[in-house]
Amino acid sequence: MASSLSPPEKASYHHRHSKRYSSSSTNGNVESSVSDFVKRPKISPQNYISCSEIESEFSHHDPDFARINNGSFGCCPSSILALQRDWQLRFLRQPDRFYFDELKPKISDSRSVIKRLINAEHDDEVSIVDNATTAAAIVLQQTAWAFREGRFDKGDAVVMLHYAYGSVKKSVEAYVTRSGGHVIEVQLPFPVNSADEIIDRFRIGLESGKANGRRVRLALIDHVTSMPSVVIPIKELVKICRREGVDQVFVDAAHGIGCVDVDMKEIGADFYTSNLHKWFFAPPSVAFLYCRKSSNGGGGVADLHHPVVSNEYGNGLAVESSWVGTRDYSAQLVVPSILEFVNRFEGGIDGIKKRNHESVVEMGHMLVKSWGTQLGCPPEMCASMIMVGLPVCLGVSSDSDVLKLRTFLREKFRIEIPIYFRPPGDGEIDPITGYVRISFQVYNKPEDYHRLRDAINELVRDGFRCASLSG
Repeated sequence: MASSLSPPEKASYHHRHSKRYSSSSTNGNVESSVSDFVKRPKISPQNYISCSEIESEFSHHDPDFARINNGSFGCCPSSILALQRDWQLRFLRQPDRFYFDELKPKISDSRSVIKRLINAEHDDEVSIVDNATTAAAIVLQQTAWAFREGRFDKGDAVVMLHYAYGSVKKSVEAYVTRSGGHVIEVQLPFPVNSADEIIDRFRIGLESGKANGRRVRLALIDHVTSMPSVVIPIKELVKICRREGVDQVFVDAAHGIGCVDVDMKEIGADFYTSNLHKWFFAPPSVAFLYCRKSSNGGGGVADLHHPVVSNEYGNGLAVESSWVGTRDYSAQLVVPSILEFVNRFEGGIDGIKKRNHESVVEMGHMLVKSWGTQLGCPPEMCASMIMVGLPVCLGVSSDSDVLKLRTFLREKFRIEIPIYFRPPGDGEIDPITGYVRISFQVYNKPEDYHRLRDAINELVRDGFRCASLSG
């Protein structure tokens, strides 16, 4: 019977399904081949991805804009987008066979790759979900059930950081507060001078959570806070939680894999989630949720369920998450191919992280020197993003101001950059109240940051103030 694939699709198909990821390998052979693949193959320097190839991979980005906001939405190379399209067509071409013969084994392959990347103990500790927000809902749903079913006492505490992501805060409100839990928000300083400041504040938060005989049932800790962006000393905080008798620790690392070191055995949390579409080059949207098998609090791993209930309910979270109804699963299926893309760079994912960190720090210092301001944290407390203070004379005085200024920079100067408003403290005189969060990813160039530098300097020369921007 003649193949229904066109010649270009044939080439792409055979490239994707090489021996290492043969679609027929659904037994233990996949285990060993994936393991070998994650142990980054040695590539000679002449075969590393070139600058021109990087430009080609991201040529779909709008060339008129300085895109220095990878942290918000991530990026995906053209070769991975093409492979994603191939997976979509395979489903649409013959969905019955795709569903029964291919989908689950291929998602299992992706989970195996992730398991080895994050140094988890077991494959079934890794579930693939849409994003970190979905992962948070899974964990917090279990916590809510424990309150409602009487396994947790009303008023027992959940401790989280004040700088937790907005949707996660809303999830805590929806699941924990409504179920009778007491929520403690640990107030963190910003700017931050050292990790010790965060550790000290966290200890105080745990003490507050344990006041009046309460138990701290869950600690929700960011690995890299979003706004303002700071790398949190999670290993130290997890150890403190263990010593203080916290039932479970959930690390929200939306900016984790591809941005910071992610090792489940070293971190020691019960739950850890990270998006793959922010810093690991996946198409939007896909994330993983790690659930440690030995976790006993709140009902245990067996009591974790996907919030979208399908016919897989009760078969374990990893299986439940692999089928939540008819939808596009292609972002989950390209994970092995993404690893192949990443390994084209010198040093693989570790080399990318190192160079991105060094570059974002360099660009941050360049902006600080030009604007006469300061960084929001020491360089060792940032990863591939860093906070840079804006000149005080811009008059950033509210959250509304930063939204208007962000829009103004995008529309007038074609710069994509998020901005943070830091309310002035009591007694502060002319403090820096506006900070930009710059990101650095492999497609960025120094000129992107020079454009931001020059735009802000132009506004300063023109006597611009945020108050001049209409709502």
